[in-house]
Amino acid sequence: MPNLAAPLFRVPLMIHYLLIDCPDEPGLVFRTSEVLFRHGLNILRNGEFVEPHDHHFFMRTEFDGPCDPAVLLRDLRAALPAAAAIRLRDDRPRPIVVLATREHHCLSELLVRHFFGQLHAQILAVISNHDNLRPITERLDVPYHHISAEGLSREAHEAAVLAQIQQYQPEFVVLARYMRILSPEFVAHFSGHLLNIHHSFLPAFIGASPYAQAYERGVKSIGATAHFVTDQLDQGPIIAQSVIPTDHTQSARDMAQAGRDGEKLTLARALTLVCREQVCVHRNKTIVFE
Repeated sequence: MPNLAAPLFRVPLMIHYLLIDCPDEPGLVFRTSEVLFRHGLNILRNGEFVEPHDHHFFMRTEFDGPCDPAVLLRDLRAALPAAAAIRLRDDRPRPIVVLATREHHCLSELLVRHFFGQLHAQILAVISNHDNLRPITERLDVPYHHISAEGLSREAHEAAVLAQIQQYQPEFVVLARYMRILSPEFVAHFSGHLLNIHHSFLPAFIGASPYAQAYERGVKSIGATAHFVTDQLDQGPIIAQSVIPTDHTQSARDMAQAGRDGEKLTLARALTLVCREQVCVHRNKTIVFE
């Protein structure tokens, strides 16, 4: 018989994410698990990968239970190689600021998911060099800042945008179809914390009308790429991609709409992966723990 005196609810999980990367050697998984066991923590999910070319070890562990982060990190560092990079985070939504221009599809997707608590991120503000996305942003209770680039040099405009971002102190900045090329100086402020989305035709079909070019070439698939931003334009480590099949019956307009759908979903997925600590950057590529 069931114990009728037992509580009818479960204590909410206190979930933490642990990421480790270091040169591979025997016993890394055991040593990590042993430290977590000694702290009375329960492993919910674990993934490991060894990069075969340089024998580099990566591990993501999701665990439950109360812990003192400083003490746990101390014990992990004592158990693991001195070269190990260790990242420990709880599962609270990550604070972000979104930069946008005129196109609404990527921003709208993030705003709606944020409104319904499905983003694993807290959108602190939206900043744009145009004012047309203010209604959707403010309707969903997110502050909107219009910082026009008219009459300003790139340096002056970026300085104004940077000052506004810094007021919020976000963990990540997301470019939701922000159609301005950022300077290396701006990017340097957010190294490893700046995400971008674009169509997957690059480096082919460069320019303002990639879908028209793709239509003329009769491409059979289109897609989207979300990546970290680096000094090299659209060359940063890739976080997520999508591919959508096309055929001769689709117009350039049809392809563009399918591309926008792919972009918004791919950006949302990439942001979720990053905020849930499922991404490790190794050189110029990523290890993604699904």
